[in-house]
Amino acid sequence: MVRFLIVLAAVVVLGAGATAYALRSPEKASVEVEAGPVELAPGRLVFVDDVSGKVASVPLGAPAGPRRVSSLSCKRFFTAARQGLCLADGSGPLPGAVAVFVDQGLGEQRRVEVAGVPNRAKLSASGRMASWTTFVTGDSYAQSGTFSTRTAIYDEQTEEYSSNVEGLRVEGMRMSDDMNFWGVTFTPDDRTFYATMSTAGKTYLIQGDAVDSTAKTLRENAECPSLSPDGKRVAFKKRVAGDGARPWRQHVLDLATMVETPLAETRGIDDQVVWLDNDTIAYGLPGEGIWAVPANGEGAPRQLVPHASSPSVVS
Repeated sequence: MVRFLIVLAAVVVLGAGATAYALRSPEKASVEVEAGPVELAPGRLVFVDDVSGKVASVPLGAPAGPRRVSSLSCKRFFTAARQGLCLADGSGPLPGAVAVFVDQGLGEQRRVEVAGVPNRAKLSASGRMASWTTFVTGDSYAQSGTFSTRTAIYDEQTEEYSSNVEGLRVEGMRMSDDMNFWGVTFTPDDRTFYATMSTAGKTYLIQGDAVDSTAKTLRENAECPSLSPDGKRVAFKKRVAGDGARPWRQHVLDLATMVETPLAETRGIDDQVVWLDNDTIAYGLPGEGIWAVPANGEGAPRQLVPHASSPSVVS
C-alpha cells in the first residue's frame, strides 16, 4: 500500500473583469480570460491552457469564447464524475511526475509521486479507476523501440495501486523486456480496460482485466485507445506512414464487428482523444489548439479552443 500525502488546496480565482494575455510564442497571440472559478461542472469543456500551463475551462456550447483559468498546473488533465486527475511535472532535481487527484473545485485530495515524464492520464466514467503513463526513457512514440513507458492503475475505492502494469499476462505471448503499455481507457464496469501494448516493433490494442492482471490482443497497429460513451467503439491512432515525427491517423473501431473507419482528420494526431459525445471526438494538436471531428469518418475537422490541449468533458 502506498502512503499518500493528503493536502487541501484552495482554488485561486482570477481578478474581476475579462483580460487578455500574450502567448509565449513568436506570434504573441492572446486569449481572452474571464473572472470566475474553474469548477468541474456539467456543460464545461476542461483543458490545459497552453499559455499558462494551468487547468482552464470554457462552456461546451461556446468553446472559442473567454476562458476561466485556475491555479492548478498540469501537463495532462482528465475529468469524470466531477473529479479530476492532474499529471504534472515533479518538483525534484531529477525528471519525475506527480499524479494529483482533485475534487470538483480543483482542491487537492491526494497525490502519488511517479517516475518519468508526464504523458497520458485517464479516469473511468465513475471516477473510481485512474491510470497514467509516463516516459522513463525517450519522449516520443514516433520511433519504435526507442522509448520506455510506465503505466499505472489506481483504484480510488480500494486504494489498490499498481505502479507499472508490465506484469500483465497477455494471452498467447511470452513476457518480454521490450513490452510497453500505455493509453488505458476503462469500461463502465471499472474492471475491464483497453490499452496499447508494444513489443517486437509492433503495437497492439489489448483488452485487459485490472483485477486478475490478464489481457488479450484484439488487433495490431493501434495506439492510445479511447472508449466511446456507449462502450461500443474505440477511437485510436493508427500508423499509416513510415518514419517521421507524426506518422498516425485517427480511426474508430466498432468492437462488435471489428470494422475500422478512418476519420476526416488527416494530420498526424499524437494524442489520446476524448469523446465529446457518441458522435464526436476531440484532441489536442500542438500549436493548433483543441480540435473536433465526427466519429463516423464524415465531415471535416474544426477548431474548438485555440492555444489549449488535453481536453475532457465534465460529466
